[in-house]
Amino acid sequence: MVRPDCRAVGAEPADENAERKLVVVGQGYVGLPMALRASRCGYFVVGFDTDESRVQVLASGRSFAEEVPDVELRDAIDGGNYRPSANPAECAEFDVAVITVPTPLTDGAPDLSYVRQAATTLGMHLRPGSLVVLESTTYPGTTEEVVGPLLEKGSGLVAGVDFHLGYSPERIDPGNAAHPFWDIPKVVSGINSISLKEVDEFYSRIVATTVPVSDPRVAELTKLLENTFRHVNIALVNELAMFAWDLGIDIWEVIDAASTKPFGFMRFNPGPGVGGHCLPIDPSYLSWQVMRSLGQNFRFVELANDINSHMPDYVVRRIAASLNGRRKALSGSRVLLLGLSYKANTGDDREAPARGVSRRLLDAGAEVRAVDPHVTREHLHPGVQRVDLTREEVRLADLVVILTDHDDFDYELVLAEAVAIFDTRCRIRGPRVEYL
Repeated sequence: MVRPDCRAVGAEPADENAERKLVVVGQGYVGLPMALRASRCGYFVVGFDTDESRVQVLASGRSFAEEVPDVELRDAIDGGNYRPSANPAECAEFDVAVITVPTPLTDGAPDLSYVRQAATTLGMHLRPGSLVVLESTTYPGTTEEVVGPLLEKGSGLVAGVDFHLGYSPERIDPGNAAHPFWDIPKVVSGINSISLKEVDEFYSRIVATTVPVSDPRVAELTKLLENTFRHVNIALVNELAMFAWDLGIDIWEVIDAASTKPFGFMRFNPGPGVGGHCLPIDPSYLSWQVMRSLGQNFRFVELANDINSHMPDYVVRRIAASLNGRRKALSGSRVLLLGLSYKANTGDDREAPARGVSRRLLDAGAEVRAVDPHVTREHLHPGVQRVDLTREEVRLADLVVILTDHDDFDYELVLAEAVAIFDTRCRIRGPRVEYL
């Protein structure tokens, strides 16, 4: 189903949504943009999060997500359309609830504790006719086998009969201003036809395009396929980059040349590792489910995990080799890291490869300094010193390492002043630059 996006910032809310209450459980990189978008489309939104410190920050009008400017957050709060809260009682009498909580791995197995907690809380406030949608990435079967029973237990109602239930995987790309989530086609599903209708109608009010599928298991696996596809292909180019370096071939030139083919090839770039919630975690959900249900190994996922998780080790080996080439030991050398987040132009450092790189450098005795205007100070490794990108910092570094290629870095300054540069993203070219 395709609907025109007539609800841009500043547009009048839709009359049909007036007085409808939406609860978005989890106010992270997925939940906060969802909540603010829905508030602009006429819903009264409660952004529920058990992290009281996060709620306090949001209530003060400060946003941590690049997709939600502070002024937009303050306008929504001041206008009475959005209220962040850590009080479960605020979830009462909702018409729609969307669960956008984390689904981490614990000891290699899916940890659905946040999903279970969210479903338990919503179950206490569920009423006939309400809609609950799970967006958190998970293994096929979670919506019907975990969320549904918890909602029924807490409410005494029957899923698909007394209330509606579905799954719609999030597709938010933090830092990508060209593709806000409401412009990205939204896969939607329901546990039966009436639930699918309700899920589709809800998302059609806040996104441009919906893509209905037959049931939640299809939608759950769709999300895992998307991330596994990226994970495996990134692992391929990461391993190829290591071999290309040993063979004396510029992998970036190879990728540029291959990308001119108009069919049968999709560009993936190597890097210092993978980060965020999706790639380091989500494919392992699929691998775990295949083993649990079928007793088989998902070999592509396990190989990709092995390659991508060891890229920080390779980066540190290359750093040491670069210093050795100038008769310097890694121990005692001053290394300046540019970028701590997992991708450009975002402050999201969840599972970022910079964490592993900085820890290994510190263990080897290097003096590690880092520049990242997007990542907050409290997220830095205790041994890493936060600095600004100044002429003096660049000059004093024995090696400048580009881990995340933020657009607002002064690359001309780095090229002009750095003694040596190791660029894992191929952002700059110069005589003193080595590439992954």
